[in-house]
Amino acid sequence: MGTHLVSQLKDSGADVFVPTIKDYDLTDRDQIIAMYKKYPPEIVIHLAAVVGGIGANREHPGQFFYDNLIMGVELIEYARQFKIPKFVALGTVCAYPKFTPVPFKEKDLWDGYPEETNAPYGLAKKMQLVQSQAYRDEYGFNSIFLLPVNLYGPGDNFDPKSSHVIPALIKKCVDAVDAKADSIEVWGDGSATREFLYVEDAARGILLAAEKYNKSDPVNLGSSFEISIKDLVELIAKETGFKGKIKWDSSKPNGQPRRKLDVSRAKKEFGFESTTTFEDGLRKTIKWYRENRA
Repeated sequence: MGTHLVSQLKDSGADVFVPTIKDYDLTDRDQIIAMYKKYPPEIVIHLAAVVGGIGANREHPGQFFYDNLIMGVELIEYARQFKIPKFVALGTVCAYPKFTPVPFKEKDLWDGYPEETNAPYGLAKKMQLVQSQAYRDEYGFNSIFLLPVNLYGPGDNFDPKSSHVIPALIKKCVDAVDAKADSIEVWGDGSATREFLYVEDAARGILLAAEKYNKSDPVNLGSSFEISIKDLVELIAKETGFKGKIKWDSSKPNGQPRRKLDVSRAKKEFGFESTTTFEDGLRKTIKWYRENRA
């Protein structure tokens, strides 16, 4: 996400500073203060997160909760203290309740507990919304909160220990083709559905919100395209040339049953709509992985 957002910012003429983990630990208050002093910004777009798929969330729920919570809390608090004019906080679709009516509307955000496998991560990120609204009410601090659906695209994380579903499946299929393997294994039973947003569209949506949106209400960013995991696996197998058997491990969790966002608020408030078809985005992602996996 960050790579594509920075590219679009620079194309628009912005002067961008990107703190990497080597430069600043954003879970450390003193390092955040030092960063804001050295690079005083006109706007902060907070994309930093400790993320992963279902397996990583189950293995590290404590780390995912603490690191994501503390980054948001401290970055927003010291942005306020340093009188930074605007803060754009990125949440996650994982913040929604497990059984949210489809399509997910922003008003449904507090109507239940998130899906258990990624609840610590989702709740930690959702606290940025609470903080943003509280700070706007008490201090007049201009912070907005965006809720992107599952992202994918070139530059994604393909590490099987921490990747999300699309890069994980692309890697499995491409590696199986190269190894001439006759099968791959996939978690769950394929019945869960997901909505995916191409990363360049997501970056454009974030920049539109950063430029035009200044309200406390959260805003979904999505594509309005929903696909079952079963159909997703079959499509990725087709696009990568994998012709072997798909073995479903139903002892592993499916995750949230369905995910699809109502994206009408983003269109109304700042004119955002996704433009990349899922097939085109998937082909670009597969091409990028094949060219860069070494």
